[in-house]
Amino acid sequence: MDPKRLDIAALAAEAGSLTGDWPLSALPRLAEAQVRPIGPGPLADIRWQANGSRAVLQGAGMQPALHLVAETTATLECQRCLHPMAWPLHAERTIFFIEGEDAAAALDAEVEDDVLALAPAIDLRSLIEDELLLALPIVPRHDVCPEPLVAPPDDPETSVEKENPFAILAALKRGGRPT
Repeated sequence: MDPKRLDIAALAAEAGSLTGDWPLSALPRLAEAQVRPIGPGPLADIRWQANGSRAVLQGAGMQPALHLVAETTATLECQRCLHPMAWPLHAERTIFFIEGEDAAAALDAEVEDDVLALAPAIDLRSLIEDELLLALPIVPRHDVCPEPLVAPPDDPETSVEKENPFAILAALKRGGRPT
């Protein structure tokens, strides 16, 4: 079966399984979210597995389902120290497929399970990339940064004394002019 044109109904009917590894370059949106790797070598490959089945979905009966598992190590920029950091990504999700866009959208809003419209073929690579992008942290940070953050020293010649904005408001309230 071709992961770029995967027939979910057929995979689910035969309870099939697909596994593989893709280079990060095969998932361009995920590659763009990363920085240069730590040390020599390319960015980590993506290991994935897709298992098809037929399962009961609340409110819809027996439906085709796809259980996805994908793993990689992303190289992200720590938002505290701005150094690269390795971040293990793991995405695991079961998605049910229902005939018709409207029926899938209505059911997706009602049940806790993920529901998509059943198409003749889906691009498994894009679906896995979407799941890994959702697994990225919003603000990646080291637990402890490798180098301590150093605040710039206070230089009395270049430091400007800032006025308290509330003092300005108090002066205006008294009818005076701010100084």
